[in-house]
Amino acid sequence: MFESIRKHTKIAMFLLFLLIIPSFVLVGIDASYFSGSSPVVARVDGADITQADWDNAHRMESDRRRAEQPQLDAKLLDTPEARYATLERMVRDRVLQVASKKMNMLTSDAKLARSLQEIPQIAALRKPDGTLDGEGYRALVATQGMTPEGFEATMRRDLAVSQVLGGVLGTSFATPALANAALDPLFQRREVQIAMFKVADFAGKVQPADEDLQAYYKAHPEQFQQAEQATVEYVVLDIASLRDSIVLNEDDLRTYYKENVDRMAGKEERRASHILITASKDAPASDREKAQARAAELLAQLRKTPGNFAELAKKNSQDPGSAVQGGDLGFFARGAMVKPFEDAAFALNKGEISEVVETDFGYHILQLTDIKAPRKPSFEELRASMEADLKQQQAQRKFAEVAETFANTVYEQADSLQPVVDKLKLKIQTAKGVVRTPAPGATGALANPKFLEALFSSDALENKRNTEAVEFGTSQMVAGRVAEYTPARTLAYEEVQAKVRQRYVAEKAAELARKEGEAKRAAWAENAANAAGLSAPMVVARDLSQNQPRALLDAVLSVNTDVLPAWAGVDLGDQGYAVAKVNRVVPHEAPEPLLAQQRQQQYVQWWSTAEGLAYYETLKQRFKVQMKVPRPVPTAK
Repeated sequence: MFESIRKHTKIAMFLLFLLIIPSFVLVGIDASYFSGSSPVVARVDGADITQADWDNAHRMESDRRRAEQPQLDAKLLDTPEARYATLERMVRDRVLQVASKKMNMLTSDAKLARSLQEIPQIAALRKPDGTLDGEGYRALVATQGMTPEGFEATMRRDLAVSQVLGGVLGTSFATPALANAALDPLFQRREVQIAMFKVADFAGKVQPADEDLQAYYKAHPEQFQQAEQATVEYVVLDIASLRDSIVLNEDDLRTYYKENVDRMAGKEERRASHILITASKDAPASDREKAQARAAELLAQLRKTPGNFAELAKKNSQDPGSAVQGGDLGFFARGAMVKPFEDAAFALNKGEISEVVETDFGYHILQLTDIKAPRKPSFEELRASMEADLKQQQAQRKFAEVAETFANTVYEQADSLQPVVDKLKLKIQTAKGVVRTPAPGATGALANPKFLEALFSSDALENKRNTEAVEFGTSQMVAGRVAEYTPARTLAYEEVQAKVRQRYVAEKAAELARKEGEAKRAAWAENAANAAGLSAPMVVARDLSQNQPRALLDAVLSVNTDVLPAWAGVDLGDQGYAVAKVNRVVPHEAPEPLLAQQRQQQYVQWWSTAEGLAYYETLKQRFKVQMKVPRPVPTAK
């Protein structure tokens, strides 16, 4: 049959054409037939955001976050909450873009130019004459995958969008009276007395029978789990492991010494004297011109009598530190002085006098008085440091060469790590009790979540195969395998009997403490005269905790004080139960003027944020934002 179809291909195609086309005529062809359909997840001003748009945006956001934080657990970036946050950012961007367009928000060329100049990387491309290095600018924006025109268009759009909320955020204000009315309750102080009913004080009253402990053990199996764990072997490829395997050639060391001895010997130092006529960079131009003219006069005198430099410096230099020394500044190396001064000093020969040199401090005349060349250390003195430098350099170059070999070998010969060890002269390391998440204090490869995830993958556990090569730091790769694996299990009662008793007693003691505390609170509230066991009065506030638990402070500071004394009871969990008696509200002391100003500024910032959020919600309604997917419900942990 198939042979017949092959012989009559054209006839078969014609018949299929006759059968298929009428169905399209009768039913119609949806655009998604050719383009592929993607569900709509949100809509802004009638424009759709599709599932594909959302996926692409979240992938780009995840890539950016991973690039910024290599140690970040990839799982955190793919939670329902993280994905929904990306969708909300997309909607927000769309809303602001639509608003800027409909409100005719424009960015002038002058505003764009100022904003570009405020970017440090672009500002650094300025030439001495003030023009921009065009090629450098083009190369800079190319690193972002953009042309200068595209980059500037994006900047222009972003600046226009920023004006939408900027008008709200930038005009928020609050009077001192309004700020104080809102902030005073936050800093309010109250005098209280506290009685603590500690769990430890009730533990002796709990005498459990064995059947009680057995029942508690059966009712709480999750408390007595031993996590899955593994004994693993792993191999690390990094600069240090490669450096240890490098053997240097003596001739290479000798050549390195000849080429670098001057650098390793240290910095040349120069000694100079100067005469300074001060004129700050912010001084009026007329003052700087006078200072420059005075320096020129002194230079003319020195050209006639160079030997009088020290005498002229003592009489005329306005540098109080060096004038009394005849202008002597002592020895200094490069980097110790401001650049114009340094350039002039290191351009002179011994005994020479410079032209007038302008700096931010004023106008200088320099005389170079001495040059101290560093002593060149011998080959043997530098051998150890040169070996370390050369091995480091060669290891860095070698890493780039062998990283691919490392990855390929552990993958292609996945039944053992020995082949990669033999090939690259590495060593196998062993670790016991490894679990899926980094242990407290773990370092290196075993602190990397991605490597641990690979170790506990089904392929590694079931087939005992090597993991893939995992990058866990700069120039650091690791691959491992599971030697032994112990699955998670509920420990037998006999293994955890002491822990069962401890937890049972703690739970029952906490119940007794709570019941006793609640009873005392009720009794004392009826008759405060019988309140025995309360602490001495103390003043507490949100910024004056007196070492009290946060939950207790919150209860004390939120209790209604219309009728005093007021009472509060707080369950502190495994710490017990607390009863607090609020005696009075302590008058709030006026803060220092600077602190008051800072608090008002903080309040204005909070108020500005609230107004911005409210305005954004208004824009969402105006542009008919529709979220087509529900917000994820956080799962209990």
